[in-house]
Formats: sequence, structure tokens, C-alpha cells
Amino acid sequence: MMIIAGPCSIEGPEFINLAIQLKKLGATHIRGGVFKPRSSPFRFSGLGKEALPYLHAAHEATGLPMVVEAMSAEQMDILYDYVDVFQVGARNATSTELLKEFGRQDKPVLYKRGMGQTIEEFLMGADFILNEGNQNVILCERGIRTFEPYTRNTFDLSCIAAAKGLSKLPIVADPSHATGRRELVLPVAFGALAAGADGLIVEVHQNPDVALTDGAQSLDLPMFEKLMIGARLYDQ
Repeated sequence: MMIIAGPCSIEGPEFINLAIQLKKLGATHIRGGVFKPRSSPFRFSGLGKEALPYLHAAHEATGLPMVVEAMSAEQMDILYDYVDVFQVGARNATSTELLKEFGRQDKPVLYKRGMGQTIEEFLMGADFILNEGNQNVILCERGIRTFEPYTRNTFDLSCIAAAKGLSKLPIVADPSHATGRRELVLPVAFGALAAGADGLIVEVHQNPDVALTDGAQSLDLPMFEKLMIGARLYDQ
């Protein structure tokens, strides 16, 4: 089972120790934002190139693959030597020319469902990557935008089961972005695994209350440990 865990954004050297702790608890991949898409230009949008030494050090310390979002061909070039899996964020899920660029890469791609994509459109978006030659694509259901304001998005459990039937690609769930509330992350994660998800991607921070991005939906380490205990029940 693939368990991708880490902070929304790499904020400094503390990322290295967090990665070490996540590995000890069972994470198989480490996530961390370098260039962050934001809803406002006045919000923290990542350290950019300053985060790269921390990304490299975390990889050296853990030996785990690093999963990082890229939003342009230029960012792919900058990140290439530091990243094991490129992530396509929801905002770029329908950017077909960018998807083609990911398809020309020789690294796996985690492709997140766009907030307004139907299941059919989601799978066709992945085809833009596959059609360029990159067959190492991992789908990710992260919730869609609906009229419900209590959660950040509405998690589409049916997408997990549908994708398993319509595609041969693996699919993971992102309960952090789906809910926007850390107290809802575990039950949604377990629901996704019960529906057949091949893994999870979750945001974890050593102190979520002071995180520079997405603190409200980030687990702390004790909560991540509980997640791992529950997730193992589905990995039989």
C-alpha cells in the first residue's frame, strides 16, 4: 500500500526530521511542497529553490521517494534531480499542454482529479499523460467542489470504485484536501481504502496549528500513527 505523507509546504530544515519520523511510522513516500499554488498572491507560496536542499537531505536520511508538485515545464526542470514522483495538482488537471509535458517525463506522475472534473474527464486527462509515452501514472481522488461549505471539497467515494473498474491505473485518495478538517481525515481515508483505494496521500505537520499552509487539514504525528494502524487492516 502506498502511503504518501508530509507537510503541505516545506518550511525549513524541520522537514528532514519530520520525514524521518514519518518513515518510522510507516510512510512509503514523502510529500512536500516547493512551489505552491495559492488562491491569493499574498499567501505563502513555498520556499521555491530554497527548499531543494531540505528535499535532498530528507531523501538521503530516509531513502524514501519524494513526491512534489510541479506547475510548469520550468519547475519540472528545477525539481528533476530532487523528485522521484511528479504531482499534477487539481488546478492543473485540465491543462492539456502541461499534461503532455508530464507525459514526456521519465518519472512517475501522481495525477489529481480537478475540482470540477467528472470521472470520465478525470480518466481522459490521464490519457494525455499516457499518450505521450509515460505509463507510470497514479490517479488521485481529492474531492470535487459542490454546494457543501462545511468541508473543503466533497469526497467522491464512487470515483475510487469506478476508476478501478474503468482503468488499470492505480488510484490513491487524498482525504486531507477532500475534507479540509483534520478530524475527518481518518474516517474518509478508511472509507476510501474500503472502496478499493491503492493508497493514501495525507498532509502531516509536526505542529499543524502553526503550519504556514493547510494547517487545519494536517495531521500531527500521533494522528498519523493512528491512521497507519487503521490502514494496515486494509492491507491484507
